[in-house]
Amino acid sequence: MNRLTLSAMQKEVDEHISQLKEGYFPPMSLIVRLTEELGELAREVNHRFGEKKKKASEEESSIAEEIGDVLYCLTCLANSLQIDMEAAHRSVMHKFKTRDANRWTKKEE
Repeated sequence: MNRLTLSAMQKEVDEHISQLKEGYFPPMSLIVRLTEELGELAREVNHRFGEKKKKASEEESSIAEEIGDVLYCLTCLANSLQIDMEAAHRSVMHKFKTRDANRWTKKEE
């Protein structure tokens, strides 16, 4: 399987959405959807690693699938606001590497 860049992912989602008459949902609707998907991810993590185990009647889901749902919603939000996710990533990594450079204990080499 080929690696997927953030730009390619944004393009793939945009091509999918552009085929739909409704297009992108408004940003507030996307935030609500993102929050819902994040809640589903949190629930799966809690079932797997936390104290709250699934009921026998609950469907199985995977953490990877839930992360995919979150990523899709986040990509839709970025696309709808014309935000380049690669540029956003570079910006946040610069912030973490400069502002937080000495915040955490580095591993010994």
